[in-house]
Amino acid sequence: MSKRRIVAAVLLVAALSAPALACAGDGSPSENATLHLLEGSELKDMQPILDAAEKATGVRIDPTYLGSLEGADRVASGAAGIDGAWFASDKYVALAGAGAKVLSRVKIARSPVVLGVRTSVAKSLGWDKGNVTWQQIADAAKAGTFRFAMTNPTASNSGFSALVSVADALAGGQALANDTINRDGLKGFLLGQKLSAGSSGFLVDSFLAEQDRLDGIVNYESVLVNLNANPKLTEPLVLVYPTDGVVTADYPMMLVNADKRAAYDKVTAYLTRPEVQAEIQKVTARRAAVAGVPADGRLNSGLLVEASFPGSIDVARDLLAAYSNELRRPARTIYVLDTSGSMEGARLDSLKTALSGLTGIDTTLTGQFTQFASREQVTMIDFSNVVGTPQMFTIDSTDANSPTMQAVRAYSDSLQAGGGTAIFSALDSAYALAKEAAAADPTAYVSVVLMTDGENNSGIPSGELLDRLQQRPDSERDIRVFTVLFGDANPQELSDISAATGGKVFDARTAPLDAVFKEIRGYQ
Repeated sequence: MSKRRIVAAVLLVAALSAPALACAGDGSPSENATLHLLEGSELKDMQPILDAAEKATGVRIDPTYLGSLEGADRVASGAAGIDGAWFASDKYVALAGAGAKVLSRVKIARSPVVLGVRTSVAKSLGWDKGNVTWQQIADAAKAGTFRFAMTNPTASNSGFSALVSVADALAGGQALANDTINRDGLKGFLLGQKLSAGSSGFLVDSFLAEQDRLDGIVNYESVLVNLNANPKLTEPLVLVYPTDGVVTADYPMMLVNADKRAAYDKVTAYLTRPEVQAEIQKVTARRAAVAGVPADGRLNSGLLVEASFPGSIDVARDLLAAYSNELRRPARTIYVLDTSGSMEGARLDSLKTALSGLTGIDTTLTGQFTQFASREQVTMIDFSNVVGTPQMFTIDSTDANSPTMQAVRAYSDSLQAGGGTAIFSALDSAYALAKEAAAADPTAYVSVVLMTDGENNSGIPSGELLDRLQQRPDSERDIRVFTVLFGDANPQELSDISAATGGKVFDARTAPLDAVFKEIRGYQ
């Protein structure tokens, strides 16, 4: 055989035996070598691991980051272009009735939901020595000696996991069911929840901003380990692992598109290699999901008791419904709605759809868990160049056909566009009502949602209102303003307002307005 033929044969063998990266004509990975996954935003810290996985397997992960609830809805609806999902847990997928759509699930990492307590508080409560129970935590919360941050269980897995852990611990040894939910005990525990959020990441940012007024935070062990390394933290946290049980997130990567089985198998096989699991543990502080990987010294090495998860999906739904409508502190929500001339047509129709969707007519999983809740007071203020008369609705039933829900829809249907845009005069009026609501019921969650599609051209300027908000007294610091970017709204002005109150900006320029309104519900 000639030397040229020998070289060619060697190159051919090398090409066939190497893990090739399938490419399209433009040099990018082909669709067969790409997994389009719905992912929780906390998994952004996995990117260095996924970059290495792509080099090793030729498969690229293309993520779409969104909340667990919305992700479960998309899986349930069979949304096009989705190959799988990767969240902290597959429990919301089951709640959405989409479990059968999952063709395979491989656990990638583990992280229990535990409690981080300021060192001084842990010592004063005697929790720095370990052997702490959820009952003790609930008793301290009810007594007002422990104030904590926790995500909303109807929107975020860390809050859901904590709620299940506490409910299981307070069930008195009985299996968790509708009639064994200790409502009084859970109410006591939730009295201590002074800060809520729709995501674990935002909860951490809010906790850092409010750490002088809080005693602890419920979150994933991995999040708390990394929080302890944050230079903005003024006092280290003692990690408390309740001895009566915790729920551990196992981050299953789920496959829903059978055509991508080969790519999925390559990636999951790589990610579960012991050496890769050790790297995941090092980079993210999440525990290994496979045996034989040495423990990270930052993580608790003691035996963890796993709480009993509800035996049926119906029980989990009952628990979440009880949280929203009976157990949590009641909500006082004020919506400030732009009805200026620029809202005419499709924009106003989008607003009406978004408001109506919160009245129980949206039967998706996100719709069920984001609708207005019993005991909630909802105030609507529409504005153009003048500020409309506030309309208040007290939700006494979650039935979509109840008189109150129908009244909200009737208000929404009556909105008409016209006139200028007095954004900050309207927001000033709303904030005055929020202060009254907070004073009347200090236990309530009070929040303001501002939706506008343009720039302020009437009434007071943004700077005048911003000055007031930045100088607000401590008694008003729990009132947060969430702003919605829509149409031609000024991003900087809305960002400044939200930042001044510890709120958040939501972008409805690239997402449906009804989806944004539902997302905000996780923060209220």
